[in-house]
Amino acid sequence: MTAGKLLWEPDPASARRTNMVAFMKWLEKRGQSFEDYGELWRWSVDDLEGFWGSVWKYFDVSDADYPVLPERTMPGARWFEGSEVNFAKRIFEGRGDGAAIISKAERRGERTMTWQELEKRVGSLAARLNEMGVGSGDRVAAYLANTPEAVVAFLACASLGAIWSCCSTDFGAPAVLDRLSQIEPKLLIATDGYSYGGKWFDRTREVASVMEALPSVEHVIGVEGKSGVQLPKAEAWDDAVSGRGAFEPVMVPFDHPLWILYSSGTTGLPKPIVHGQGGILVQELMGQSLHNDIRPGDRFFWFTTTGWMMWNHLMGGLLHGAAIVLYNGSPSFPDTGALWDLVDRTGITFMGGSAAYFSACQKAGVEPRSANGLKSLRGIGSTGSPLSTDSFEWIYSAVKEDLWLASVSGGTDMCAPIVGGCPTLPVHSGEIQCRCLGAKVESFNDQGQPVIGEMGELVLTEPLPSMPLYFWGDTDGSRYRESYFSMFPGVWRHGDWIEITKRGTCIIYGRSDATIKRMGVRIGTSEIYRVVESLPEVTDSMAIDLEGSGESGEMILFIVLPEGKSLDSSLEGRLRTKIRADLSPRYVPDRIVQVPGVPKTLNGKKLEVPVKKVMMGGDPAKVLNVGSVQDPAVLDFYVRLARMREGKSGQES
Repeated sequence: MTAGKLLWEPDPASARRTNMVAFMKWLEKRGQSFEDYGELWRWSVDDLEGFWGSVWKYFDVSDADYPVLPERTMPGARWFEGSEVNFAKRIFEGRGDGAAIISKAERRGERTMTWQELEKRVGSLAARLNEMGVGSGDRVAAYLANTPEAVVAFLACASLGAIWSCCSTDFGAPAVLDRLSQIEPKLLIATDGYSYGGKWFDRTREVASVMEALPSVEHVIGVEGKSGVQLPKAEAWDDAVSGRGAFEPVMVPFDHPLWILYSSGTTGLPKPIVHGQGGILVQELMGQSLHNDIRPGDRFFWFTTTGWMMWNHLMGGLLHGAAIVLYNGSPSFPDTGALWDLVDRTGITFMGGSAAYFSACQKAGVEPRSANGLKSLRGIGSTGSPLSTDSFEWIYSAVKEDLWLASVSGGTDMCAPIVGGCPTLPVHSGEIQCRCLGAKVESFNDQGQPVIGEMGELVLTEPLPSMPLYFWGDTDGSRYRESYFSMFPGVWRHGDWIEITKRGTCIIYGRSDATIKRMGVRIGTSEIYRVVESLPEVTDSMAIDLEGSGESGEMILFIVLPEGKSLDSSLEGRLRTKIRADLSPRYVPDRIVQVPGVPKTLNGKKLEVPVKKVMMGGDPAKVLNVGSVQDPAVLDFYVRLARMREGKSGQES
């Protein structure tokens, strides 16, 4: 598939009905006229105060006017000083009439929670939390699956001004404690287990370990996952939400913490990233409406766990009167078509998932357009890693021809896309449609200069409301500054390679600290994965460049093959030929090694840099936080390989 090929254009009549066009018409009535999205974006980043002030008024956040951004400093930008907001309050101000949450779990049919029921449960739980002494600024920790209870608990916390922090149930106790021990939660809401791939995973032992290791926890609420199981020393969920407490949200300052998310923590303790109520509110009001085109009555779905920031992003759909759809379980149970069946049964209008999920569907030969009607589906979102050109093509050939595909990129740090979709723009293969409104994304070369049509460091040269307030416990802000501002002072360095094309689209090439550099030319690892994983025999891959570790250096390509298959000379030859033809002879690996798996973070990101450090002789205990790895046993193979490589180098010297 050729990158940049035009795959889809919006029908003019449909484009005129989008929220983006409605916003532009509203601006035009107020003297701000723009010919196209490009002009609108340029204004939104050149006049941050004018743009975000317009968002404030357009979405009627408050009747009062406040200084939008007195000073454009990074870090430390102060937005809408003096204002008060409440994320949960705003959600119920925009509530719909019917379904608010539609949930599906393995072996269970769909459940629907109406807006009225949701508000009642949130009010009841908030009243109970208040009785337990939970108030503004207190941390509430959760260990929950992707169920309605998690949504209720989050909104109850937000309504009180308490700070929400959730770990997914697939996290083991050490990984949970790496995160929650840093924030000293006052309350824990946990479940006894979860189902995945048709199997039940009991978590009572993990919950007991977490409770024992967190002396700050004063109360525990237990959510029943398996009938008849109740966590010890925990108040039952049904009891906690059975009261008659009215929904009475507490107004808090704009920069009051809403939730704490965590970095992957691959080389140390995960960074506790604090986002503000107001920053997330205005970002989600703008982004979900204008970039995702979410409307009242829509059904918005993203396949995610509670441990991935996309769960938090999903909550933003509720701000616009849409119902959110939750799925708890494996996307491949009972077969790879499970989520596509869910789209039809629940009438999903916008479906989101990871690039890895769409690639898996493609490799499994799934053809949703043949098995499902997909009449309700008008948009698909993809994130987590760059979506390959092959997957772009698969979506338009196997899913639906007339479909808006929004590949997006942002991350836990922002909890929002910064490059993403626009329903009024065309879709080109392998490219993200645009830089998001208000996000002054640039591509910096090695001299720190913005470039077009070249791969460079993804940076933001102006502040964004959803940037983290701070890291919890980082009292002097040094860890925060080191993470984002050490390379270019006063400029946010995101950690990805990006190319901004002449037509304004964007291409993400992967993490900039995992770059492959051969003979003076660098390439993002995602380009290699796109080529390698296009072969049907390759289910996963990882490339590391050890250039500089010896006189000649070495590039190693690790590949995962289906069970029972092995790397032979024929497959190795085809891999080398394809890389040489589709990329460049300089990126043909020195070695191709079959591996049992690719080490990944709990959120599914490949651990390229830590594995590279291990292969270069680094102590695994120092370069890897095993608690942040999906399958720690996979790492043993790489450690053994590194030791063999060291032994060989020692013999050669």
